[in-house]
Amino acid sequence: MTPPSKPETLVVMGRDAFESQFDARRLERLGHLAALGNPIWTPDFGESRLGESEAEDAALDERLATVEVLLTGWGAPQLTEARLEKMPRLRAMLHCAGTIRPQVTDAFWKRGILASSVAEANSIPVAEFTLAAIIFAGKKAPFLAADARKHQGRWPDLGVHGELSNRGRTIGIVGFSRVGRRVVQQVQQLEDVTCLVHDPYIDPREIAAHGGRAATLDELLPVVDVLSLHAPELASTRHMIGARELGMLRDYTTVINTARGSLIDTAALEAECRTGRINAILDVTDPEPLPAHSALFDLPNVMITPHIAGSLGSELYRMTDAALDELERYVHGRPLQAEVSSDDLELSA
Repeated sequence: MTPPSKPETLVVMGRDAFESQFDARRLERLGHLAALGNPIWTPDFGESRLGESEAEDAALDERLATVEVLLTGWGAPQLTEARLEKMPRLRAMLHCAGTIRPQVTDAFWKRGILASSVAEANSIPVAEFTLAAIIFAGKKAPFLAADARKHQGRWPDLGVHGELSNRGRTIGIVGFSRVGRRVVQQVQQLEDVTCLVHDPYIDPREIAAHGGRAATLDELLPVVDVLSLHAPELASTRHMIGARELGMLRDYTTVINTARGSLIDTAALEAECRTGRINAILDVTDPEPLPAHSALFDLPNVMITPHIAGSLGSELYRMTDAALDELERYVHGRPLQAEVSSDDLELSA
């Protein structure tokens, strides 16, 4: 049997992303699957003059003229029509990170280029972080920890942020996305849990199959102990949780956001949290980072982390491996497992 030909492949992402995601082992696998020239990697398509000599600039132009597959990642530039003209043989973009939204353009889709994203791999640590946040919210751990710093030498009032329990909780999930789906499954390990899911685009039977129950947002908000957001960032989802929605939450409900900061009206959240009526665990904010004067920084019932829920450290290799798996499928003429179309981006990240 004739072995499959190796496609000309180029890695395009920021330097930090490349050095974090491609160690010697993964570069070796890449070399087994693809034809690699010089350079193997570039942060852009020549705009920053990666090469320090005309010869190196010419080498990059030559690579772009023959490249068939791009492995892109965080920091990769947008594939505009002008940039695509440099790559007449480009057939596939395999994204080694989450959403491809910043990279693709109308010109990209018109060319009929295949696109794939390893967002599913990136959803794993986000869901793990969210589950931990839900459990910590049940015990009000982040908020009591903040209180303990102010009451050194004596215990703070343990009931000031609401009941401390993870038994019999009602968890509200907004967005049955890759992450939302995983969170619904993972919270089932809590005893006597009820998981309500709001996503008007998903068949309620699919939600039920994963352990949740479909609900409208207005049905969900007044009864949950935790509200966890997992919707995509779209024009239609901006500030979907505003003053009205926050006002519908019961006292001591915890709002968790590991999706996109724009899903919540920040001013409305500041106003509610300032009263102490509800709590918040925020891994993303709007804007990001918050301005230094934001009231959220100083409130004991708010925990803010610097967008760490997604893949970091050794977790990054999981995404690289998933992208290389896609490259292997492409090389062998098999369908991509995580192909993304322009229609998919209408409703997802």
